Amino acid sequence: MSLIRAEKSILLMVDFQIRLMAAIDRRDDVIANARRLAEAAKILGIRTLFTEQNPKGLGGTVEELAAQDSRDVIAKTSFNCAQSADVTSKLTSGKQIIVAGVEAHICVLQTALGLSALGHEVFVVADACGSRKPENRAAGLARIDAAGVEIVTTEMVLFEWIGDSTHEHFRQVSALVK
Repeated sequence: MSLIRAEKSILLMVDFQIRLMAAIDRRDDVIANARRLAEAAKILGIRTLFTEQNPKGLGGTVEELAAQDSRDVIAKTSFNCAQSADVTSKLTSGKQIIVAGVEAHICVLQTALGLSALGHEVFVVADACGSRKPENRAAGLARIDAAGVEIVTTEMVLFEWIGDSTHEHFRQVSALVK
């Protein structure tokens, strides 16, 4: 178990799509936390990848997140992002992969386990993950945790990224959680 380091991180935003998010339990909270992660990543210069599962059928990324500048968007059909060469080619070996997205018990679960099996250090951001039903989200996160992947929260990620109140971006990042 180690601290999350900004210089080692890649933020992977899994399937925050219009048609999926419409049915997600606690949708607004999940999107708000995902947005905090994306904004902090932008401030700190952390690469952010967005995936879209079958975008022709499920639509693009929700407006609240689609406005993020300089984002990579990768269309996929596999529930497990680790099975997408377009995704894995952008994940540098040895990086810490911070995962947020939907649904927690499908794409997030399979992606977290898949990336971990490839040797990545994976952190799943619980409060930035959702499912249609709360029990599916809980079961997905429990299985991820049981597999040895670290479960974290948005604030844990943000404050581990900056590490110190003297960090040059402390005020900007801490303002995201107020």
